Amino acid sequence: TEEGEEEESPQIVKTERMVAKPMDVEEAFLQLKLAKDEFLVFTNSKTRTINVLYRRKDGHFGLIEPTS
Repeated sequence: TEEGEEEESPQIVKTERMVAKPMDVEEAFLQLKLAKDEFLVFTNSKTRTINVLYRRKDGHFGLIEPTS
């Protein structure tokens, strides 16, 4: 950096609030498949935990499930 300039580190620039609707993984998959979104946050109806289903760059989908 030049003198007097500070490097900017990544920042949170947007916050969204969403309802994590209860559904099973298969329903979440169908909803995300039909949407243009990159991810879907939902409450897994079987485990009652928040899950994230996301679209991968290779065209497949990934699922994030929390563990204790």
